[in-house]
Amino acid sequence: MKLDGIAAFVAIAEAGSISEAARRLRLSKSVVSDRLRELEHRLGASLIHRSTRKLSLTEDGLAFLERASGALRELDAAAAALAERRSTLAGPLRLSAPVTFSRLHLGPALYPFLARHPQIELTLDLDDRRIDAHSEGYDGVVRHGPLTDSRLIAWRLARSRRVLVASPDYLARHGTPSGLAELEAHRGILYTGRGIADWRFLTEGGAVQLRAPAALRVNNGELMRDAAIAGLGIALLPLFIAGPPLKAGTLVAIEVGAATEPEFIYVAHPEGRRPSAKLRALTDWLRQAFGDPPYWEP
Repeated sequence: MKLDGIAAFVAIAEAGSISEAARRLRLSKSVVSDRLRELEHRLGASLIHRSTRKLSLTEDGLAFLERASGALRELDAAAAALAERRSTLAGPLRLSAPVTFSRLHLGPALYPFLARHPQIELTLDLDDRRIDAHSEGYDGVVRHGPLTDSRLIAWRLARSRRVLVASPDYLARHGTPSGLAELEAHRGILYTGRGIADWRFLTEGGAVQLRAPAALRVNNGELMRDAAIAGLGIALLPLFIAGPPLKAGTLVAIEVGAATEPEFIYVAHPEGRRPSAKLRALTDWLRQAFGDPPYWEP
């Protein structure tokens, strides 16, 4: 059996399709299909049910997958351990990260790290949706906010604080709210990626959720910032987005006598997998690059 055939089968099983597996492996679809067929020929067994709608594993495929994926992880761990002994970082590293944070902060921190370690082959997928690192084949995921997937081991990179902001023009026209109850009379610029009740605040009586009338619902923080600067309403934004316009005076922070829930920037990896030396080194680098407190907080 060839190792690339085993890797192709595991990628297909995790991705759910040959096309997606080919994208992850950065190979053509025909090459991945040929490698799977050769592996099945050598094993003398069919590993995958093929249909026009989707792929599914046969009983033999399910049995082989557990051992095959474990063997690949052990080989990756052995290569990482050898690289550590030689004080070199090399090979592929696949990460998922949110769009706005990556453009504003993660990218600028990554570039000098990659320049220092030119043998690392980084694939960075930007996506604001919650990624399943197990099934989608990521070495790590960078996330902002609460960690809800118990199958992930999270390493904290930096703290993150969200603040209510609005433009001076909006506040001049509609007044500045001084308490939580007054927020419900204002127009909200709401982030759709956190569900309906994104505005959560901590009070002496416990957590309080508010639902302000929506001027705009959107799943991108930079558009929320721009909409707030344009005077459309009040937005609850992390300081890694709101910091520069607050400093410039195009946005004003609003105090309502209650704090938002504490949040953090994380890098997380699947539970049960030994994180590579590359991921550990990158995590240490990002912690130093962001600082404590992080440089984006005034």
